[in-house]
Amino acid sequence: MKKYTFLALLFIAITSCDKSAKPIKYGEDQCDYCSMSIVKKTHAAQLVTEKGKQHKFDAIECMVNYIKEDSKKFENATLLVANYNKPGEMIPAKNSSYLISKNLPSPMGAYLTAFRSKNEAEEAQSKLEGKVYKWDELKSVIKKDIHKHH
Repeated sequence: MKKYTFLALLFIAITSCDKSAKPIKYGEDQCDYCSMSIVKKTHAAQLVTEKGKQHKFDAIECMVNYIKEDSKKFENATLLVANYNKPGEMIPAKNSSYLISKNLPSPMGAYLTAFRSKNEAEEAQSKLEGKVYKWDELKSVIKKDIHKHH
């Protein structure tokens, strides 16, 4: 009997403090950075703070710029990006590889696309040219620009 009590308590502990990312409602949710509707399942991004607050973005570059505004605040946040090869699937931003290619537009004009692995990014690069980056490199590569609409 004790085993079930423990499992019930564990379940309550997990659900009461839910920090998992809530699915993006494409066509309904708005970007927390530029206020555009989130429609592209290939380029969306998501941030969940330590307290479970949800932030959703129409483009990975919007999340990068959003974090840049107060990077200390989001140090321990969960960061997710859309896997270009599996639209709608969100993958951990820090472990993903990124391609910036003028032949693959992204919603906010940074030409930034995420892939699950370096191999997948390099495969796309072989067809589309461009340059492959790691998450930590994006902050210096993605510049804040005129695309922020208010």
